[in-house]
Amino acid sequence: MTNDHKRAKADDVYPTEDLRQSRMSRRQFTATTGALLGILAAGEPVLGQAPAAETGKDSNVQKPAPGPAGTKQATTHGPWDPALEKLREWDPKWAEACAKMSMNPWGKGVLPRKTIELISIALNAACTNLNPDGTRRHIRAALEAGATRNEILMILKMASLLSIHSCSLGAPILLEEAKAAGVQPRKKTKEPTPACDKMKEIGQWNQAWDPFFELDPVWTDEFFAVATGIYTGGVLSPKDVELLSIAFDASITHMYAPGTRRHIKAALKLGATMEEIMEVLKLCVSQGVQACNLGVPILSEELAKRSK
Repeated sequence: MTNDHKRAKADDVYPTEDLRQSRMSRRQFTATTGALLGILAAGEPVLGQAPAAETGKDSNVQKPAPGPAGTKQATTHGPWDPALEKLREWDPKWAEACAKMSMNPWGKGVLPRKTIELISIALNAACTNLNPDGTRRHIRAALEAGATRNEILMILKMASLLSIHSCSLGAPILLEEAKAAGVQPRKKTKEPTPACDKMKEIGQWNQAWDPFFELDPVWTDEFFAVATGIYTGGVLSPKDVELLSIAFDASITHMYAPGTRRHIKAALKLGATMEEIMEVLKLCVSQGVQACNLGVPILSEELAKRSK
């Protein structure tokens, strides 16, 4: 196996929590949590029904938005905020063309509205983006579309752990360059690593994780313990997770090619259509209008100051 191939596989992160606690068979455990953790360092298994949401006073379950026969239908402006109105005033032809293109996924009907908004939360809240206005806008829209607190929280957790790609990229390079420079790491006292041990026990350890484990086994174990705790709850379906993972990795603020390919492959294996995956990529493109959401109001304010 080449180094490049090993690095491309550095996205397969599987949880290690006791399977009996998650009430899953090994097959379910591997399929579901392997898909969920794929986003962290880039995983395996596209848009099925998520398991029933938790009930009870703490689950904050939202009722789905009423359909056409309901009393209220949620409106959407896609990725836009009020800056679009000013843009229409200044350049109506371009504004309408851009609005039509960027809001296409919301009107196409290929993906459910809730899924579109969850993906949009992922794109805005990702640790590679951190767009507060877009995150708020799409959280509000997702709740209107029937998303639960737990579903949205899961996406925020996934967005946080996307940062593991810093180690996927850097740890192998550190080892290679240190070896070339004749630098040796300090000797470490062997400490327990139960989360990593569990993954090895069930045959889910990936050699591509060896670089960070070699450099700091205790921290690596801490990371997998965090990942395990997040992804064994079954909040999102494997297919939804793969679509979200494609969005995270293909995002204009990340563009992580190994993970994008891995998740597209996994999504297709789970039954996602080419059209569904293309909608995810289109949602990534739609986020480009954040440049106008950010800049148009600033330009308007500065022009107003100069006119006084």
